[in-house]
Amino acid sequence: MVGNIFPRQPSPFPEPTVSMTTATERLSFQTHPDRYRHWQLSVEGEVATLRMSVQPDGGLRPDYELKLNSYDLGVDVELADAILRLRFERPEVRCLVLTGDLDRVFCAGANIVMLRTSTHAFKVNFCKYTNETRLGLEDASANSGLRTLAALNGTASGGGYELALACDRILLVDDRNSAVSFPEVPLLGVLPGTGGLTRITDKRRIRRDRTDVFSTLAEGIKGKRAVEWGLVDALAPLSKWDECVAQEAHALAESTPARASAGEGIELTAIEPREDENGLHYTYVDLELDPKGRTARLTINAPDQAPADPAAALAQGSSWWVLQAFRELDDALLQLRLNEREIALVLLSARGSAETIRTTDALLAGDGNWLVTETRHLVKRVLKRLDLTAKSFYAIIDGGTSFVGTFLELALAADRTYVLDDPETEVLLGVTAVNAGLYPMSNGISRLETRFLGEPEAIPRVLAHAGGELFDAHTADELGLATFAPDEIDWEDELRIAIEERASFSPDALTGMEANLRFAGPETMETKIFGRLTAWQNWIFQRPNAVGERGALVCYGTPTRPEFSTERT
Repeated sequence: MVGNIFPRQPSPFPEPTVSMTTATERLSFQTHPDRYRHWQLSVEGEVATLRMSVQPDGGLRPDYELKLNSYDLGVDVELADAILRLRFERPEVRCLVLTGDLDRVFCAGANIVMLRTSTHAFKVNFCKYTNETRLGLEDASANSGLRTLAALNGTASGGGYELALACDRILLVDDRNSAVSFPEVPLLGVLPGTGGLTRITDKRRIRRDRTDVFSTLAEGIKGKRAVEWGLVDALAPLSKWDECVAQEAHALAESTPARASAGEGIELTAIEPREDENGLHYTYVDLELDPKGRTARLTINAPDQAPADPAAALAQGSSWWVLQAFRELDDALLQLRLNEREIALVLLSARGSAETIRTTDALLAGDGNWLVTETRHLVKRVLKRLDLTAKSFYAIIDGGTSFVGTFLELALAADRTYVLDDPETEVLLGVTAVNAGLYPMSNGISRLETRFLGEPEAIPRVLAHAGGELFDAHTADELGLATFAPDEIDWEDELRIAIEERASFSPDALTGMEANLRFAGPETMETKIFGRLTAWQNWIFQRPNAVGERGALVCYGTPTRPEFSTERT
């Protein structure tokens, strides 16, 4: 039966409070389909459809209108939620159709007034989130068999076309008017901010000269030329639009095996932290804030017991501890990015039962059911979110911590690792099968491989401890897992000085430094997207040609013509 699989009803979830320019109101990243304002989600058998119908007055702030299916962060929070729910709640779905619900418009891209009136930090983090959401679509296709069809019922410009590029296949209506375009260079003085230029060259492999023309045509390209140039895969006449969309969707569904039967999904319950004067407290994660020192402590905890087989994990559903813990960690990272922008340094801590972690890691690394597979990929994506977060991270490994297996990945993701080497304090670390590459970084290799790029012989020495006894601080230092291993005499002073020093550095310089250092090794489409994002947005988005008094982004939509400095730099 066709219909909305989540009928609207009174919601048990709190409405988010939002501010893009101040930190006085907290932006929520939790939503639910019964509260979507901008998307309509329906399922018919193995095909799901997301219709984009952005409410003009539904922005996160009242000072702009979301016209022509333009979007802000709130629209993308709903999109990310829908993708996640299809992966966990409807695993029988094999194709997702993304289409528009407005006449002759698919999506006009990111809302220009929203961008113009937001802080620089918000603009960058907004684009980073939209990038991660679109990469989530590609991850769902690659690892969950959830193929995606962009059914462009009208014009797709800017971020709207970038959303289409993240799909497996693009179908454009042939109505003599609808086009795809990147108008950012000619109209706004900026660049497509959600991986668009990278995807048309690296993913769709369109010729350089054609991409040059396309990226400077404000009106875009339509019809047969869009197909000829590879900008879309096929055209469909308006008179047969619904029929063609259905054929394309079912063909995509048939191209991938089913993960599960109907009704096997689990319900994703709400992530609801308790907030007090010290920070946010979840079930398995704590985020303690020190605004004065510009630091935060982010702690993840493992319970005393956990299921040891896939069926038992499935029976627990979204309360399976590792699934809930990493959904909580994901929310905490987003809180740090957008609600705690003054925080410079995050101190990572991992605690709880090492045996629980090892039992869970054995399950995640094995041939489990669909839920185990989905959870493994969720953990991978959350760890990538940490890698890509513009904060400094120090792993603090002292008494009572449990940096084992999946939790050890947090230490490997950190910019520095401090390990207390004190014979009277038990400090234990551990390696499991997951550290051999179960959670690849954006560069396509493991954190151990990235860490020891110049010492590949060190990797087997570390992995030799997988499944064995936990090891102490001295062994961790010998294995190269510690940046510094102070003794009990120097521990407090050395750590204090390192923390105070890091918090005193220029945030701009640190963001650039960390983005350069974190992804050694192979270049991938993903590292290009985020590397270029860090570079161009932290430059072009602050240049007068874009955001000056007569900059193109500022003048767009007004009678004032932009004025450019003509120096090429």
